[in-house]
Amino acid sequence: MPFSFHMHSGQFCRHASGSLEAVIQAAIDKGMIAVGLSEHVPRSRAQDLYPEESDMAPSDLSTAFAEYVTEAQRLRAKYSGQIDILIGAETEHITAASLQEAKQLRAYYQLDYLVGSLHHIDEMPLDFSQASYDAIVLKYGGDRAAMFRRYFDLQLDLLRELQPEVIGHFDLVRIFHPYGNTTAGLAEIDPLEDAFSEVRQLAVRNIEYAIGYGAIFEINSRAWKKGLRDAYPQRDLLAEILSRGGRVTISDDSHGAQDVCMFYGRLAGYLREMDIDRLHYLARTPEGAVEVRVLEDALGHGFWAANGFVSVSVSAEEE
Repeated sequence: MPFSFHMHSGQFCRHASGSLEAVIQAAIDKGMIAVGLSEHVPRSRAQDLYPEESDMAPSDLSTAFAEYVTEAQRLRAKYSGQIDILIGAETEHITAASLQEAKQLRAYYQLDYLVGSLHHIDEMPLDFSQASYDAIVLKYGGDRAAMFRRYFDLQLDLLRELQPEVIGHFDLVRIFHPYGNTTAGLAEIDPLEDAFSEVRQLAVRNIEYAIGYGAIFEINSRAWKKGLRDAYPQRDLLAEILSRGGRVTISDDSHGAQDVCMFYGRLAGYLREMDIDRLHYLARTPEGAVEVRVLEDALGHGFWAANGFVSVSVSAEEE
């Protein structure tokens, strides 16, 4: 215990650092029992490359993904018996074609699972920077509710088409709109805070759909790195998931060995506050199939104390 099914490396992701093997070694050192490797599916259009990929072509991303799968398979064999390694990918939904490309990629490489994530709204990057986020807000004339509605409609398209096993940072649309955020001294309104708002109902619609096909929702500690109050999903939506019997797991969304178990002390506090002591995780059977297992009394596991993750306060700071 524990685990993370949302992990990247600098070897195959330009905005991460270090090797994939270093990530796995760090996970073993921390006492993890399972990890899911989830490098991004390649983007097929030149206009979707990020600035750090300016020297690359879409074909380079495809080549890198093939190399990632080969390396992940090598590492799974090398560390067999020390940690269970699942090989997956994190999705993109830039255009409708992106979903078909992800589906084909999964089948071709026989991936164990998908992390279903949405990083774009109307082909514009959502989480790259404050400026890119603000550009989307501007496109919607400053109407954040309209922007949030679009996000959850696109997310539903992704869920329906791919049915990913793990739902990645469910409310990423809040990344540069955290609780208490202010602009020019004026408090911004979070379109999701009103339990009766149309935006909230769209989020609940997606939650119910994902629960219906058996998805697991990650509680993603990387949100604290972005200044949000809670891990993804924020507590209002996490409560909606839990009240409907949704299954949850934990992840660090690590971008290198230095991020493995990042903020897991604070995460323990968040789990306590939300009265969560049962976590779900993916595991491979001896035959190579993937199944969902349950970890009971998750917070009572010695992992937390062994790593100094003893915080019960979400205000605690640790990297």
